[in-house]
Amino acid sequence: MAVTKKPDLSDPVLRAKLAKGMGHNYYGEPAWPNDLLYMFPVVILGTFALSISLAVLAPAAMGEPANPFATPLEILPEWYFYPVFQILRVVPNKLLGVLCMAAVPVGLITVPFIESINKFQNPFRRPIASTLFLFGTATAVWLGIGAALPIDISLTLGLF
Repeated sequence: MAVTKKPDLSDPVLRAKLAKGMGHNYYGEPAWPNDLLYMFPVVILGTFALSISLAVLAPAAMGEPANPFATPLEILPEWYFYPVFQILRVVPNKLLGVLCMAAVPVGLITVPFIESINKFQNPFRRPIASTLFLFGTATAVWLGIGAALPIDISLTLGLF
C-alpha cells in the first residue's frame, strides 16, 4: 500500500509558499481536478487559438500555378529524399542503386539490435556505434548537397 505524504500546514515555510501559490508540487497535490480539469483545457485552447490565429494572419503562400505543358529542366524530389536520389543518380547500375536505397532503411532497422549488445549509454564508451553514426550523418549530408548540384560535380561537390 502506498504511503501518502500529508502536508504539515503548521510549517511557516509551506504556508508562505501556499500563500504565494507555490505549494502545488511540494506536498503532492493530486492532478485531478486541479491540473486535468483547470490547466489542461487552458493550454489546449491556447494552442488551438494560436494555431488558428497563425493560419488566419499568416496563411501559407501558394506557389505558381501548375502548367501541364511545361516540364521543368530538372525534377528534384523533396529535400529529405536528396541522399537516396543522389545514390540512384550516381550508381551506374539502376538495380544496384535500388538495392543501395533499400539498404538505408534496412540499416536503420538493424541499429537497435546492434546497440542492445552494448550496455553503456555514453557515446564515448561506444566508439564503433558513434563512428558509424558520424560517418552516416556526414555521408547523408554529402549526398544531400550533391543531389542539388549538376551531375558532373555532384560527387565532388565542385571542390576537386
